[in-house]
Amino acid sequence: MATTNEPPKTAKRDALRALEGKARHLWNETKTFEIDAPTIEEHANSADLHQVYPKYMGCMPYPYMNGRLHLGHAFTFSKVEFAVAYERMKGKRALLPQGFHVTGMPIKACADKLLREMELFGRHFENYDEAALAKELSEKAEVNKNVKSKVAAKTGNVTYQFQIMEQLGIPRDEICKFADPYFWTEYFPPHAMKDLDAIGAKVDWRRAFITTDANPYYDAFVCWQMRKLKKMNKVKFGERYTIYSIKDQQPCMDHDRQSGEALGPQEYTSIKMTVLDWSDKAREVLGQVKELEGKTVHLVAATLRPETMYGQTNCFVGNDITYGVYNVNDKEAFLCTERAARNMAHQKIFAQEGVINKLAELKGDAVVGTKIKAPLSIYDHVFVLPMDNVLSTKGTGVVTSVPSDSPDDFATVSDLKKKPEYYKIKAEWIESYEPVEILETPSYGNLTAPTLCKQLKINSQKDTTQLAKAKELAYKESFYQGVMVIGKYKGLKVQDAKPKIKDELIQAGEAFVYNEPEGLIMSRSGDECIVALMDQWYLDYGEEEWKAETKKCLANMNTFTNETRNQFEQTLDWLNQWACARSFGLGTKLPWDTQFLVESLSDSTIYMAYYTVAHLLHGGSLNGSQVGPAGIRADQMTDGVWDYIFKLGPYPADCDVPQATLDKLQREFDYFYPLDVRASGKDLIPNHLTFFLYNHTAIFPEEKWPRGVRSNGHLLLDSKKMSKSTGNFMTISDAVAKYGADAARFALADAGDSVEDANFEDSTANAAILRLYTLLEWCEEQITKLDNLRTGEYNFYDQVFINEMNKLISLTDEAYAATYYRDALKYGVFELQAARDHYQQACLELGMHKDLVLKYIEVQTLTLTPVCPHWSEHVWGNVLKKEGTVTLAAFPKPSAPVDESILEAAEYIRRSIKSIRDAELNLQKKKKKGKQLESDYKPNAPKSLKIFVASKFPEWEEEILTVAKIGYDETTGKFDDVKVRQELSAKGLQKNKRVMPFYQAQKRIIEKAGPSAFDRALRFDEIATLNTATKEFQRALGFQSIQIIKVEECAEEDKRAAESSAPGNPSFSFKNE
Repeated sequence: MATTNEPPKTAKRDALRALEGKARHLWNETKTFEIDAPTIEEHANSADLHQVYPKYMGCMPYPYMNGRLHLGHAFTFSKVEFAVAYERMKGKRALLPQGFHVTGMPIKACADKLLREMELFGRHFENYDEAALAKELSEKAEVNKNVKSKVAAKTGNVTYQFQIMEQLGIPRDEICKFADPYFWTEYFPPHAMKDLDAIGAKVDWRRAFITTDANPYYDAFVCWQMRKLKKMNKVKFGERYTIYSIKDQQPCMDHDRQSGEALGPQEYTSIKMTVLDWSDKAREVLGQVKELEGKTVHLVAATLRPETMYGQTNCFVGNDITYGVYNVNDKEAFLCTERAARNMAHQKIFAQEGVINKLAELKGDAVVGTKIKAPLSIYDHVFVLPMDNVLSTKGTGVVTSVPSDSPDDFATVSDLKKKPEYYKIKAEWIESYEPVEILETPSYGNLTAPTLCKQLKINSQKDTTQLAKAKELAYKESFYQGVMVIGKYKGLKVQDAKPKIKDELIQAGEAFVYNEPEGLIMSRSGDECIVALMDQWYLDYGEEEWKAETKKCLANMNTFTNETRNQFEQTLDWLNQWACARSFGLGTKLPWDTQFLVESLSDSTIYMAYYTVAHLLHGGSLNGSQVGPAGIRADQMTDGVWDYIFKLGPYPADCDVPQATLDKLQREFDYFYPLDVRASGKDLIPNHLTFFLYNHTAIFPEEKWPRGVRSNGHLLLDSKKMSKSTGNFMTISDAVAKYGADAARFALADAGDSVEDANFEDSTANAAILRLYTLLEWCEEQITKLDNLRTGEYNFYDQVFINEMNKLISLTDEAYAATYYRDALKYGVFELQAARDHYQQACLELGMHKDLVLKYIEVQTLTLTPVCPHWSEHVWGNVLKKEGTVTLAAFPKPSAPVDESILEAAEYIRRSIKSIRDAELNLQKKKKKGKQLESDYKPNAPKSLKIFVASKFPEWEEEILTVAKIGYDETTGKFDDVKVRQELSAKGLQKNKRVMPFYQAQKRIIEKAGPSAFDRALRFDEIATLNTATKEFQRALGFQSIQIIKVEECAEEDKRAAESSAPGNPSFSFKNE
């Protein structure tokens, strides 16, 4: 039975957590992370300012304040936070600011939901009856399970906003306050600051702020930015296609969406296929619709390939899809899906803008058999036929059929011709319609689709996987290498003919431009978005000169990975006009058209410059409600003042702020800018991060353009996606409570450094608790017995430990500099501790050297400081008794150049000990299996060891390396295997079965290490090393006596054991005495 005095299972974690408050108190008391630029009085000359006072500034995108920060936020934040900590230790004034984003629709949408729910259930939701609503909610969940899956993942499958608020830990009687959207801006930012402080954030909180007109200083900043962009003709007004929410009655940009981020409009050419004669079923339905009398009805099909319309043999509908016949104008009506009609109604296609007038409704199977006229088709008329793969969620639900060039169409037409009765069609509707030669390609001739279907053995429209492959091959080949063989543009390349044919169809009234979202986009208000053609203010990101400048910025910028650079390049190639204004939500009013607000991805592009002066403008108040140390009111922040602060214009003549005051702000900007690194999730590259580059190149001179962007993947939690609905979710405060700050940070550092998704592991965080606790115990124990440790000259093992520490310091330094934090832990923690353990084992008899124990504790403390600052602060001040904070201590430097010969000698000793131990174990295994052995060796009885040392390599090995040199290319660092084999055969060496395994092993070594690896000469004296390590061999392996024998001097009885010896790889024998 356990005693009541048994320590809790969390004792180690709790002991580490006790260090956190003390460290934070020290940092707050000394204002450690409040970083200022050198004053003009300190250093007046700006030209050499950064040489004399090196700086570093990094940040992550400010998080949106509609909830508590989670581990995903912490992961991205850790990338820049670790970097800032390291750069500070390298002697730089390293600044880490953090603001909070509240612009846009999300907060307003949530507040509006609460208002509606309060109307339904009462001010404190006291009338909510969970049991009565259970059936309704389950039905609603079933209907919306696909549309709202992302929301469910974020909210845990709760239905109402007030329930989401309860999940965030907000008492029900407090939730009503959140019906005011501005209350969110006051509530969540302080909690975010508290959570970041708890995990050890090194933030200068004086520079924190919130966005929107709730902060008059930031409001003035955004107004200045927008006016400046407009003056430069970067902001324009005009008709453009944009993602739009009918419910919200405004554009729905990325940050306004609950799903579908980074998706934009997809343009189609809609073909008007005129009804000549309805099918019997359709005539029966539509004959009673008086509104259709005298109207021409068109089946409307959206295509990406108008140049292929010559080859239409029919058109397709989905049997089970519901179609509508929609009024277009006095003369026309369109047959399409309602989804398509919703888009068309807002693209000036219908006579009445925004009005959807459905005249009739019918299923697709009723339309089958309708005779139509297909524009450009060589056939006078074609028929409407059924297709299994028609989607109601893409295009118009009506599909043109060009079996000569569309593998899907060819496969379906083939099915229909084979089994007309099965598909309930008349054979004459398709049997005489053959594929038409439209274009010629090098690979597939004049009939691309039939050729591909034959090559890929596609026999049916049900072969969806192969059809998808064929479709991709057909489109690429046709567009890039195809030549027209029919019509007016015969002989012209497809990519040149396509726009001409499209324009002629539109001019003839046989087609029109139609846009729809690239995929499903849901607004925060739960509305499925459409594409609207509307007048609006937009940023002209596609403008060539601006794009060229931004590409120049990217070319000179550190992206840390090729994947990040490639994603930026791809975005720059397609990014075009971007709506920068909206009608509703929170934000800054567009200064020249105040009916609109600046949208959330347009007020967040250069705010890093605002960080440099925020503390002087309103330091101490997030919303700018208090005038800061500079004594400048928000209304004094005119465009001229902003220009002067950012070195874009002279001191304004009408300014009532003293120039000396503005000079202080200008110095802060001039010192900290440009931004050194911006850490962000890779999902922001297609929008926010690219806008960030664009706006900097427009507004600031080249020397102030960003220097680096470091992107990362999403954070998994124990290899699974974080989701509230599954319970696999953790906030920052949860993580700190469960693991403690340093263990949580350790697991974040170990989670991954690439752009692939990273993984925060519970086991890693728990192991970090144990590691940090036992390491602290070891350090404290060694300090208590310092006086008993060895002093004097360094012996061989001391030299090994010194060199290992020096090498690992360099490797850790390189890892931190490259922001490879998992490698920093590998070298600066795991391998450093392994080196200490080897050293401690080797010194069991003589004891460790006092100076090296102190050196190790100091080095270990400093290499851990960026990742585990609370632990390091405690060891620095309370164990090592150092002055000041460890966060300002210098990162360790090697005490001397690394002597690789000593390290190789140490590795040789460890490898040899392992080889001998393994040999003993293998002997015992054979004995247990009953195998006949030459001697009855007992490893626990008195025993002796002979180690045989060779002075030269076997001649055949040297001959192989000589041949290998012939096939080695120093420019590529690779071997020509064919050439090497030919040389080996010519010399008759391939008969030896050991040759190729040896060659392959040396090849791997040389390709990894370079041509220097051809020289296999040891950099240490093998016999001298073994003599030095004799006692270590005896201690580790238990041999009473050890003989070290040169191969050429061994006795006849030992020659067999000695023959496998090679320099650096001794052979050995052992026996009982």
